[in-house]
Amino acid sequence: MTTEPLELFYSYAPEDEALRAQLETHLTLLKRQNLIRGWHHRAILAGQDWQQEIDSHLRSAHIILLLVSPAFIASDYCYGTEMIQAMERHASGSAHVIPLLLRPCDWEATPFGKLQALPKSAKPVTLWSNRDAAFTDIVKGLRAVIAEINSSSSDGATSDIQKADTQKKRLRKGNGMENIPPATPTAPTTTATIGTSALKTAINTYYKELKEFEGINVDYELAVRSAFQNLLAYTARNVNWTLIPEQTIEGNIRPDGVLRDHFNLKRGFWEAKGPKSDLEKEIKKKKADGYPLTNTIFENTRQAILYQNKQPVFECELKNSHEVSDLLKQFFTYTEPDIANFEVAVQEFKERIPELAGALLETIEKEYKLNKRFVAAFDTFAALCRTSLNPQISTAAINEMLVQHLLTKRLFRTIFDNSDFTNRNVIAAEIERVITALTSREFNPNDFLKRLDRFYVAIEGAAKDIGSWSERQKFLNTVYERFFQGFSIKQADTHGIVYTPQEIVDFMCASVEEVLKTEFNTSLSEPGIQILDPATGTGNFIVNLIKRIPRSKLKHKYMHDLFCNEITLLPYYIASLNIEHEYYDRMKEYEPFEGVCFADTLELAEGQQLPLFVEQNTERVQHEKDAQIMVVIGNPPYNVGQVNENDNNKNRKYPVIDQRIRETYAKSSKATLNTKLYDAYVKFFRWATDRLQNRDGIICLVSNNSFVDQIAFDGMRKHLLQDFTQIYHLDLHGNVRKNPKISGTTHNVFGIQVGIGITIAIRNSQNAKRGLYYYRVPEKWTKVDKASFLVEKGSIQKIEWQELQPDTKFHWLTADLQSEFSTFLPLGTREVRNTKLLESKTLFKTYSLGVNTSRDTVVYDFDNKVLEDRVKQFIDDYDSEVARWSRAGHPSDIDNFVRYERIKWSRNLKRDLKNERYTQFDVKNMRRVVYRPFTTEWLYLADVLVDELGKSRTFFPNQDSEEENVVIAISDHGFRSLFSAMATAHIPDLHLLASADGFQCFPYYTYAEDGSNRRENITDWALEQFQSKYGRQVIKFDIFYYIYAILHHTQYRFRYIENLRHDLPHIPLLRTRSQFEVCVHIGKDLMDLHLNYEQAKEYDLEWQENEDVPFDWRVEKMRLTADKTALIVNESLTLAGIPPECFEYRLGNRSALEWIIDQYQVSEDKRSGIKSDPNNLDDEEYIIRLVGRVITVSMETVRLVNELAALVKAEDWLNEEVNLEGSL
Repeated sequence: MTTEPLELFYSYAPEDEALRAQLETHLTLLKRQNLIRGWHHRAILAGQDWQQEIDSHLRSAHIILLLVSPAFIASDYCYGTEMIQAMERHASGSAHVIPLLLRPCDWEATPFGKLQALPKSAKPVTLWSNRDAAFTDIVKGLRAVIAEINSSSSDGATSDIQKADTQKKRLRKGNGMENIPPATPTAPTTTATIGTSALKTAINTYYKELKEFEGINVDYELAVRSAFQNLLAYTARNVNWTLIPEQTIEGNIRPDGVLRDHFNLKRGFWEAKGPKSDLEKEIKKKKADGYPLTNTIFENTRQAILYQNKQPVFECELKNSHEVSDLLKQFFTYTEPDIANFEVAVQEFKERIPELAGALLETIEKEYKLNKRFVAAFDTFAALCRTSLNPQISTAAINEMLVQHLLTKRLFRTIFDNSDFTNRNVIAAEIERVITALTSREFNPNDFLKRLDRFYVAIEGAAKDIGSWSERQKFLNTVYERFFQGFSIKQADTHGIVYTPQEIVDFMCASVEEVLKTEFNTSLSEPGIQILDPATGTGNFIVNLIKRIPRSKLKHKYMHDLFCNEITLLPYYIASLNIEHEYYDRMKEYEPFEGVCFADTLELAEGQQLPLFVEQNTERVQHEKDAQIMVVIGNPPYNVGQVNENDNNKNRKYPVIDQRIRETYAKSSKATLNTKLYDAYVKFFRWATDRLQNRDGIICLVSNNSFVDQIAFDGMRKHLLQDFTQIYHLDLHGNVRKNPKISGTTHNVFGIQVGIGITIAIRNSQNAKRGLYYYRVPEKWTKVDKASFLVEKGSIQKIEWQELQPDTKFHWLTADLQSEFSTFLPLGTREVRNTKLLESKTLFKTYSLGVNTSRDTVVYDFDNKVLEDRVKQFIDDYDSEVARWSRAGHPSDIDNFVRYERIKWSRNLKRDLKNERYTQFDVKNMRRVVYRPFTTEWLYLADVLVDELGKSRTFFPNQDSEEENVVIAISDHGFRSLFSAMATAHIPDLHLLASADGFQCFPYYTYAEDGSNRRENITDWALEQFQSKYGRQVIKFDIFYYIYAILHHTQYRFRYIENLRHDLPHIPLLRTRSQFEVCVHIGKDLMDLHLNYEQAKEYDLEWQENEDVPFDWRVEKMRLTADKTALIVNESLTLAGIPPECFEYRLGNRSALEWIIDQYQVSEDKRSGIKSDPNNLDDEEYIIRLVGRVITVSMETVRLVNELAALVKAEDWLNEEVNLEGSL
């Protein structure tokens, strides 16, 4: 038997964490016997790449355990990613996949349904009366599998002697290689690391592929080289490199593989030969042809020779796995000196930029005070910027433009070998005049920039061997991305500084060419087909189009039909260079590109007639505005606005575009909140549609694709379908916020956090056929996989599109929506709530989002006296700002006027300041509020300080109403965490059950704001529906409890999860009165339990006191032990014996107990320094009691929900029998 333990990989949903922990406890003996070692995602350490770690262990595991439950099947990641990879390994025989049945669900219909499951009886663990017996059955089954694996693998073990022999064979004697010095060591910051388990898996797969070729007698080079190519490609992904097969490089040389790193720098080469070839002779031929030998593997499936720094440094026999492993490690950990210096320099450049930029800004400010020539030049330039680019542009932003120009000017001269650019480019020349004035007194930029020499030299050194212009362009794009990350994070955020991968540009341009041909019987090259890139970045799209146009037609297109705009200075410079050089490369003559404008595309829609920067730029802009644009193509800014108003980093407002959105996308939306409709990329869709001016044409944009399925964009989806005859959307996934198990850097094509898609919208008035087409790449694909897919398909022509049939609510993706949901009784609708119809056909008359303060740290606190003092100070600070603004004459630029040091600003608070709304403290506004699950705090509930009160004052107008009224808070549509519901007798916060989601509140009573005129909120229509079904004795409280029960029903949540993401709940009616009464009874018990949690009996926990320290009730930050069986309260006290079942009651993304741990801790807001302390000196034991009570509430909730699921099934409200289970 093998001495190494077998690796177990646990694939499971977070909801099943408690059951996984129990399983691991039962597997302890197997671990102690050194038979297994387990791995799951909780073992990932801070700073490690989540996706790489999971992939690595998923590929190296000997046994993959699928912990099957409804939550597992419902999880896109578990079911759609991990399970698929697991089944691929099972099919190849490289791993054993074993389903472990935790909870009842329809698992037999899954791809793993034919596998032998454990427990052997296929009875899920939770259905066993004795769970220990269930887990014991699983352990025995696993032990048998382990024995089988060990007995079958023992014959193939490699001896230690073989390993030692490998080391001796590294360098062959007698061939001149024994005295070759080792490869140049890499800088510590650039050394790649390769996981041993991942490498082992890749090598085993390589041997298997070779064996398959042997089995069919295939031994020619083009076939067998694919095995080594796959080996290299897989290993490259693990070190964030990319293998590009047969890429032509400098000197028209085409290696079998070029490996590039994340900077797009070439790091290694691979050349394959046939098994019968003489490798030494083949290498001599390649040397003669000028093949690169910096870091190159030559192989013929029998042997491999590695060259580094032009010398052979390693030779191995490929049949020896240990030698192959050493070969790959030496290959992937090698870094050329220039590249090592470059990577270190770029990182240090990024880190030093803020310091150097700060020093330059100080110089500019100093010269502005002392240098009259500079003042005149600067003021003239600033006036140009404000009349041409942005009337609100600040002096600081103009200073940043000068700094950008100074810091990067040298790179244009050296990397692009264009010393005359700053004089020839119309914008650069204007800025250079200001720089000349800046240096006219005593400032010498050359002396100042000498401290950057080391960085410039390193960057120039890395670029010196890049021969082709396109490669230099990619290289500089990367440098600029790093520049912006270091120099101006705000500008990078506002403008979305991420450049478009070439594969996407190729695909989009080819697709536009295809659509022009098939839909309009024309082409890109035809005169009059005018094309505009509205946010050109570095000009990639226009460059790509120029490559596609025949030389015979290029001059006319270049002079008259191609246009692009860029608002950020440095990319504008590069775009001008790139486009002009591509034209020169094609036509062999220089011609300035008059189609590029230094302008804000959205600002052009405002209709201003002011000069646009300089006369030549103004003429270009007017030429563009006069053009009959037929194609809009590009990559608009992807960002979604500033996260925090205090960042003072807003995206610009554009009155014309914003108004067009209000009267189209927003007006047609049913969503409660539509602020996302004003995201930058949405504005570009609206602008592009209008820019076609009702003509036939094409919009082709790569963008954030949240508009495809999020509820806030229903109006946008409606108008896109109206405005275009055909729409194609290629969903490239990559939404890390939706699926945190994927990595933005690994899976997203832009390396960002939001999902990306390519949209091609066609308006062809001559084509009567309308259509909406969609294709979604697999979510598990890396960005390399996606790039390969785009290259393979080439354009939209070769993609197998799915034709979508949107529903009446303009949902495009309807496959997971259950049609019967819309026939149930709606909880509430916006139309009924807003119009107050007397004949409302909804269960509730009104509802509201919870309170949204926009400054929680200011207006919430556990201590009412601390809160009172803080609020009074905030009011004084705010009122002082109102008075200061009034004295200053009401300046319009409010964002740059207000002081951010002492006030947590928001859009609403700035509006109140503009309206000169003063405020004063009123103790009546101090209210108890439920902030998070089972967490009540004090809130200062008042206009001005609280942004959105919702209907809190009509639901809970005073403290008396809290004695009689109850609201049911539920996840609002579009939720990202688990759907949740909770009853409370206090005003709820907007993010009550999940920080990422909003929560709608449905009260039993509503009131006038003074507390009078109490009214039942359940409609008479609702009462009539229930009474006609179940009898006249039904009252409205019965309906209230019934709703609460249904909202907790596991099958309801599971079956309608997608419906609930798109709409507020609709409540089904059960077939019989007895079933109705069961729901009423359980709903009432659940509600009483959740409302009265502070009176619940404390769960009997084991107190473990640390006798070495004084006993203390104070809580700083509690934490669970690794197995979640105990809670460490503080240094003196641990509470043990926590039942795993309590973690099954989840609200949002946490269990109830985990919410208590999260909320009841001492914390400090980093921005303001405000501290929060939950400890109550008048009741020191409260938090400890609360822990025990919340565990009891959790256990009882789980029991009641399970009882409900057993007594009421989904078929009781459907007309067909179903087999469904869901998770709480």
